[in-house]
Amino acid sequence: MERGEDNFKIVSGGQTGADRAALDWAIENGIPHGGWCPKGRKAEDGRIDARYSLKETPTSKYIQRTEWNVRDSDATVIFSTVPVLTGGPKRTFEFAKKHRKPCLILRSEGSDTEPAVLLNQFIVNHKVGVLNVAGARASNEPEIAAFVRTALSRWWREY
Repeated sequence: MERGEDNFKIVSGGQTGADRAALDWAIENGIPHGGWCPKGRKAEDGRIDARYSLKETPTSKYIQRTEWNVRDSDATVIFSTVPVLTGGPKRTFEFAKKHRKPCLILRSEGSDTEPAVLLNQFIVNHKVGVLNVAGARASNEPEIAAFVRTALSRWWREY
């Protein structure tokens, strides 16, 4: 699967931060989006807006939507602005291993290679049609949304 093909889709859980940035970016660029969110469309800032095409899981626990988004996608990219994954991003990585799904961790610092280049290589190498975008919530990593939007925009524009 290549990025420009008609059936490319971004999925995410709708939480503030990385999830919401990816969904907003997909909407702004006319890219299909979706994914699972907790029952009640729960997020740290309240109810997730209906403009996001998300399906609710049977439970309001975040962990279920995290696992289901990994399970139902071709691959996952986890964005991070910190050196060590914790909380939800760490669980996302663990679910990728459990479900034997390709997973890429993109860090805002510490790599000599541009995140967009790494993302493109990952998508091409794994023939990704449905990409789960994950990462920290805004309250844990305030810069995460900008990092996600910049990396996705550069990848989309350049590849």
